[in-house]
Amino acid sequence: MTEHAVIIAGGGPTGLMLACELTLTGIDVAIVEKRVSPAIVGSRAGGLHSRTIEVLDQRGIADRFLSEGQVAQVTGFAATKLDISDLPTRHPYGLGLWQNHIERILASRVDELDVTIYRGSAVSDFEQDDIGVDMKLSNGQSLRAEYLVGCDGGRSFVRKKVGIEFSGWESTTSSLIAEVEMTEQPPMGTNHTPLGIHSFGRLEYEIRDGEVVYKDEGPVRVLVPEQHVRGAAGEPTLRELSAALIAACGTDYGVHSPTWISRFTDMARQAASYRKGRVLLAGDAAHVHSPVGGQGLNTGVQDAVNLGWKLAQVVRGTSPDTLLDTYHSERHPVAARVLRNTLAQVALLRPDDRTKAARSVVAELLQMDEPRKRFGAMMSGLDIHYDLGEGHPLLGRRMPDLNLVTASGQVRVYTLLHSARPILLNLGKPGAFDIKPWIDRVQLVDAQYAGAWELPVFGKVTAPGAVLVRPDGYVAWVGDSTRRGLVDALWTWFGAPADYRPGAHNEGKPL
Repeated sequence: MTEHAVIIAGGGPTGLMLACELTLTGIDVAIVEKRVSPAIVGSRAGGLHSRTIEVLDQRGIADRFLSEGQVAQVTGFAATKLDISDLPTRHPYGLGLWQNHIERILASRVDELDVTIYRGSAVSDFEQDDIGVDMKLSNGQSLRAEYLVGCDGGRSFVRKKVGIEFSGWESTTSSLIAEVEMTEQPPMGTNHTPLGIHSFGRLEYEIRDGEVVYKDEGPVRVLVPEQHVRGAAGEPTLRELSAALIAACGTDYGVHSPTWISRFTDMARQAASYRKGRVLLAGDAAHVHSPVGGQGLNTGVQDAVNLGWKLAQVVRGTSPDTLLDTYHSERHPVAARVLRNTLAQVALLRPDDRTKAARSVVAELLQMDEPRKRFGAMMSGLDIHYDLGEGHPLLGRRMPDLNLVTASGQVRVYTLLHSARPILLNLGKPGAFDIKPWIDRVQLVDAQYAGAWELPVFGKVTAPGAVLVRPDGYVAWVGDSTRRGLVDALWTWFGAPADYRPGAHNEGKPL
């Protein structure tokens, strides 16, 4: 039996990102992926939102994606575009990039980190005990790990096997999406019909002045609604695609030679718990919803970045396994909000006249500055706020990527996060902090920053004297040179100090 510290079931964007996060911190991780080849036939998701680009920037790999994608204002709500170019971030835009390219770039990073991948197989059975999980793969191989993470999609075997409830809303709409050849030229772009929205586009495109300009030749990407809700089960056929096109457009444009055809619905479900013992869920295994707004892949990647450092600390023994409970308490509300806003968007996109009127009213509201910024920050992930208690507005929110001045020169905050190590950033008198008991796991940086502090939606905030930034880029403590509450925060998020001695006490924690 082969052993690893962590096994990840599923090698999509969420699983790949989680593998990178764990490997960066020295954890032995392996991916089990049913696809024999890393190549993807077709691509369902089509881009990255601002906060996801920031997350990749925190690991020093954002440029790999930016160099291949199309930077543009792609954020929107229920067909209303939302310009986020004035939000306080280094990346006030979205990135048009098909999922197959996103996965290819992440897979290349996984290869660089030398992650083990068991291809052409899937987790077919598992049992957990007090200290680990025994797994059987579909090829007959046996594996054991301290933890198993299900990143195996909306029909997750891991979730079903462990018995986590997946409740929510059934489908009310279904659509087909495909990559095909057509003998006739379809109307490129998005079109509205009594059946709903359908669209046509080439696989190859450019974005010019915020508008998508398609190439003149090549495969056509089709999205078309179905007259009757079919549900997500079963593989759709070319005949079904042709029938749906004729119903929506009056013709199928001579559709033929499909590369792939897929069906999606507006079903919205969420796992009741993201953890059961030594089994955890992330990405679509934990939440599914309509693809409107392009939030699924982005939410999954951010799940991975929230979970990775926590799971690494538990595996290393520096933190108790109760730290993993904060993964659920932080990420479950984020996905619940995504389900809510996709349900609302689907409702506003219905083709009847009354809904069109409601959509028009909402569009007018979203042209006003405050609603535009609020919804733009929500849809791009920039306004995520973990409930870490009362205090400074920074607490529980993403750390801005400031240009800091240090004794060794200028450095960006996100550059300091490349190694996935937390930072205690001292912005006051140099040498005011001494965190030797945690110096093996927390970076102490004395720096200066003279500019304004601004958060999306919240606006300008008072400059702090010091901040403790977690590896995922969220602020865990805000204070000054009095360091009130700092020991508690270090202990809570990064485990007992290296010189822990039972019986002594300091600020309510043994030291």
